[in-house]
Amino acid sequence: MSQSQPSRLGSLLLLLAAVIGFAVALYAWLTPLTGVTGTIGALGVAIASAVLALLTFILRGASRRGARTSLIVIIFLMLFAIGFAAALLHQYIITAAMVVGLIGLITLSRNSVRHNHRIRA
Repeated sequence: MSQSQPSRLGSLLLLLAAVIGFAVALYAWLTPLTGVTGTIGALGVAIASAVLALLTFILRGASRRGARTSLIVIIFLMLFAIGFAAALLHQYIITAAMVVGLIGLITLSRNSVRHNHRIRA
């Protein structure tokens, strides 16, 4: 069974948010004069962004409703945590990327509800 267009778009937006978050946080952690060079916060945001990308791949493969719901809640909490931590680090590009990731998560969530509705009909 092939994935629908909204599912691919949602996954793509989530992966884009994770890649941007990882790249910007790693740049801020490694580059002098960013204000957060070598801090645990910037490294934590980079690691959390990598975990977000991993969870996105797991969510794409999850087919059971309970697993999908759990992953969606975990990803939502991670998006909020990464965005808040990035705002505290004054890395607002990451916060904007997490908003894009939230749009992707909403797209993925709406798609899974639609699939369940078809099964019942």
